[in-house]
Amino acid sequence: MECKREENREECGCTYNCSKRGLCCECVKYHRENGEIPGCFFPRDKEMSYDRSIRSFIECFSER
Repeated sequence: MECKREENREECGCTYNCSKRGLCCECVKYHRENGEIPGCFFPRDKEMSYDRSIRSFIECFSER
C-alpha cells in the first residue's frame, strides 16, 4: 500500500511540527507506545495545549 503522506498532511489537524506529520501509522504507533492519543483526535482548542494524555482526551468530551 502506498503512503499518502502529502495528502495526509493536508488533512492533519495537529499543530505540532514533527517528523511524523503525514505518516499517520508512525504517529499513532509513537503516541500509543507513550500512552498518548495523537493530536488529530483532539478538538482544535485542546490540541493546541499539546497535552496528548488519555485523561486529557477523555476530559475533552466529558466537558460537553
